[in-house]
Amino acid sequence: MEITPVITHHFVKNEDLNHHGTLFAGRTAEWFVEAGLMAAAQYLPADNIVCVKIHGMDFERPVHLGAVVKFTSKAVLAGRTSLVAHIRLEEGGARVLEGFITFVNVGPDGRPVPHGLALEPACKADAALARRAAALPRR
Repeated sequence: MEITPVITHHFVKNEDLNHHGTLFAGRTAEWFVEAGLMAAAQYLPADNIVCVKIHGMDFERPVHLGAVVKFTSKAVLAGRTSLVAHIRLEEGGARVLEGFITFVNVGPDGRPVPHGLALEPACKADAALARRAAALPRR
């Protein structure tokens, strides 16, 4: 299957801010995982997907009230039961953060189940993301 990006946007409101008046990392983590889940849900039923690890979420700059942020997420690597998504957050075209999330396909008992997926990078950039995802620590 070809790697297809999912793009989502959020408007930063007062309730999204921390005590410094910038986007709260907890809210960002919520949106980050949600964006990754949407990328994985293109290939697997959302009810079968669980998040097992966030691989980095380092802010490069703050985000302020009233900003419209853009998340671009892609499932970039498929294991036997896992799917790794790359998520990038931008504001006004400038990178705010990026990272990876590992999801696992589970059955009704909550145990990992093989999904049978194979993802095909459509371009060199996606192939590079897949290589970076393959080098991530498993646990």
